Amino acid sequence: MDVIHFMQVDYNKILIIKPSALGDIVHTLPFLNALHQRFPGAEIHWVVARGLHRFLEGHPMISKLWVMDKDAWKQPSRLHKSLPEMIRFVRTLAAEQFDVSIDLSGLLRSGLITWAAGAGEKLGFSDSDEGSPFFYTKKIRGGRNIHAIDRYLKLAELMGCDIAPVRHPMPPCPVDVPGFAFLPEEYCIIAPSAGKEANRWPAERFGQLAARLPVPSVVISNGADAPIVDEVVAAGKGRAISMAGKTGLKELVTLISRAGFFVSNDTGPMHIAAALGIPVFALFGPANPTRTGPYGSGHKIIRKEMSCAPCYRQRPCSHWRCMEDLSVNKVLEAILPTIDSGMN
Repeated sequence: MDVIHFMQVDYNKILIIKPSALGDIVHTLPFLNALHQRFPGAEIHWVVARGLHRFLEGHPMISKLWVMDKDAWKQPSRLHKSLPEMIRFVRTLAAEQFDVSIDLSGLLRSGLITWAAGAGEKLGFSDSDEGSPFFYTKKIRGGRNIHAIDRYLKLAELMGCDIAPVRHPMPPCPVDVPGFAFLPEEYCIIAPSAGKEANRWPAERFGQLAARLPVPSVVISNGADAPIVDEVVAAGKGRAISMAGKTGLKELVTLISRAGFFVSNDTGPMHIAAALGIPVFALFGPANPTRTGPYGSGHKIIRKEMSCAPCYRQRPCSHWRCMEDLSVNKVLEAILPTIDSGMN
């Protein structure tokens, strides 16, 4: 049975379990802010995946990051090393004697970490996946057809937190980045990558779009997706600049903060832009923008309306029309009137 409300108690030591991905971590920042405001004297710790921990380093609201080698631990070939590492990790967590641990991922792995950390209270969602609710001492229904941020804030509210207004407290990021000196004074950002192949609009079309936008486009991705960016730049007729793999996560925040607007698939940097208040034009196909679209006002979802979408596919289906039939003209027609009215 779902818990209707929690006791209004003071917690001195809190553990957030949200290892990945980048967009999900950005979605957790309002939850972090709500906890910090409600329990200003508490230590707040966060379990995060290696690599993504760089984004949260130095955050003034976080007392300690617990960095887990999630990707390495999933490799069967190194199980003989991973198992002792995982045991040490959870034993060290348990030694902290947390008052409460909160699982915002809702997976078997995160549920096990919630249980193993040994906090007095173990909180999560009753409608989470992979049996993780079994490990919680208190749980509520989060709901599937609401944005991830609002879902997380349900737990914060039931912990006695004030959840309005929604704020995204960013970690400290560099003000001056020497590598940005060559960029134009005014630019937009294009993010053609996506964690799932099915969520990607064709890279060539992003380039064709860049060639027709009124300001130059800075194209971003991690180093692994540099070939996608190269394809965008090749089709951009000199109007697209590659920054693939040239920034760390904090430099990426600075780069995004200076953009006039942001054009993207459903991907992590899109959520950074939305959190910073940069107008986002988000291209959606099989994913559900109600759950994972840009949060807040001033953003626009661009999609091909189809009866089969959203379908949450991991890979493109046989026809992939939801992305293939989304034309450059349709995207441009959604962007130009908005930026012409003064958005940038």
